Amino acid sequence: MTAQVALITGASSGIGAEAARKLKAKGYTVYGVARRTHRLAALTGDGIRTFAMDVTDDDSITSGVKRVVEEAGRIDVLVNNAGYGTLGSVEETPLDDGRRLFEVNVFGAMRLTQLVLPHMREQRSGRIINISSVGGKIYSPLSAYYNGSKHALEAMSDCLRFELAQFGIQVAVVEPGGTKTEWSEIAVAHVEKNSGQGPYARQAHAMARGLASEGQRQRFVPAAAVADTIVEAATARKPRTRYTVGANTKAAITLRRLLSDRAFDAMIARTSGVPRT
Repeated sequence: MTAQVALITGASSGIGAEAARKLKAKGYTVYGVARRTHRLAALTGDGIRTFAMDVTDDDSITSGVKRVVEEAGRIDVLVNNAGYGTLGSVEETPLDDGRRLFEVNVFGAMRLTQLVLPHMREQRSGRIINISSVGGKIYSPLSAYYNGSKHALEAMSDCLRFELAQFGIQVAVVEPGGTKTEWSEIAVAHVEKNSGQGPYARQAHAMARGLASEGQRQRFVPAAAVADTIVEAATARKPRTRYTVGANTKAAITLRRLLSDRAFDAMIARTSGVPRT
């Protein structure tokens, strides 16, 4: 039987790199791609096929999909993992920064999905796994662009699930909470840069302290735990539509469903330490 083929974006570190290794261990032919190719060398040493791909560059992703199909003959699993967070108030965050975030987190994932789907339809099978976030189900201050991008990815994944079921293609969403990756350090830098000096400085400093605190980091889940969930979504005979990762993530999503908006506002203010007034 021909090995299943997986294409994983954002594979240079963290969740993407761990998922690539774990799917390789399951017998998949794995392509791990990222913009930062110098950080893919370790994956190459593990027998994972790597090359540069920028999900915001149409030529890059078009040639990348063509390369995988020419070399491996098929694509069975697409893991849309590439993404990042820009934090800061809506008022102060440059609109171009917000556009760039959506280009990576949403439009890059959707364009790559567009390119992969004709091959999956032809083989009458395939799996799209979109890496969302707890931020795709809840909200928090100074996170409008990031959470907005993940809310969009969630909704578009639901639409895709309906559209693609007729072709035997399944769609799953993975929703991690805080994860032990570079994300929090990058987020702290963004929130301080965008809102650390102006009228939202009190909120920005509180959020930065919370993200950087040791107590918060201890509640983060390892990247390997998220990767295990991706493997489950890729290999299950009938994958769930959504996978949450981490006890705190499940609790937050449940509370969002149960609480009124104002009650949830109060909870977020209390647990995050970010004041509303």
